[in-house]
Amino acid sequence: MSDDLLPPSDMTGRTVVITGASSGIGRHAAETLAALGAEVAIVGRNPERTRAVADQLGAEAFVADFGRLDDVRAVADRLLERYPRIHVLADNAGGMQKSRAYTVDRNERTFQESHLGGFLLTDLLLPRLVETAADAPSGSVRVVQTASLASRGGRIRLDDLDNQRGLWLGGWPAYCNVKLVNVLFARELARRTAGTGVSAYSFHPGLVRTSFGAENWLMNAIKVLSAGNYGISVEQGADPLVRLIASERIAAPSGTYFDRLRADGTTSPQADDAELAAALWEASATRVGR
Repeated sequence: MSDDLLPPSDMTGRTVVITGASSGIGRHAAETLAALGAEVAIVGRNPERTRAVADQLGAEAFVADFGRLDDVRAVADRLLERYPRIHVLADNAGGMQKSRAYTVDRNERTFQESHLGGFLLTDLLLPRLVETAADAPSGSVRVVQTASLASRGGRIRLDDLDNQRGLWLGGWPAYCNVKLVNVLFARELARRTAGTGVSAYSFHPGLVRTSFGAENWLMNAIKVLSAGNYGISVEQGADPLVRLIASERIAAPSGTYFDRLRADGTTSPQADDAELAAALWEASATRVGR
């Protein structure tokens, strides 16, 4: 069975903003895209790692903690001031919380760091993306959202976006829910940007051998039982992200969810609920003050 995503092409002259770029698949994607000629903006939470990656690539570092919406607003201002054109935004930041916790903005931390922060950044950068699309090759301006196969287990309740009901179970239910939110966000963004030249996609990178879920009992059990030989490499996990950013064209419609390199991956039935996607957008906008 052939892949649905073409290999990456030359990125000379294109600007790519990648969040969560200081480690894991975000870092590897940044390295690959810089080698392809892109100007890459390295956005990360950890100042030392973020600056180290940027220095390695001759890129610029943008430090922001997505657990603080004021950080997201500040980094958006910096990005808009620095780049007159933005061709691709990769919303790749996020994680899993071992224990239930809340941000300074009074949102459950998983929901804010893995969705609301990226939602706000996307909304703030969207006018620049639309401007860029006006004179860029057709289909080349994109927003790419890192989701997960875990979205299959997600269930969205608009009256419980902070996951206050039910057991926490090491953060897995909240993580599954927010990964479904990521898929819905990309689909609603695709609807809202139809006709602007901006397209949106989400994807599952695969079970990647990174530090993700380091404090989660299930991830640690997988690592122990497999003697560390679980999943795929970071390079393999970053491949769909790189292709969604750098492929010359994407044959699948805007809004498509990819299971690695295959279009129309299996996810939750709720991912096809257009009314839910629209309502989730409005609820997210209210949370971030847009």
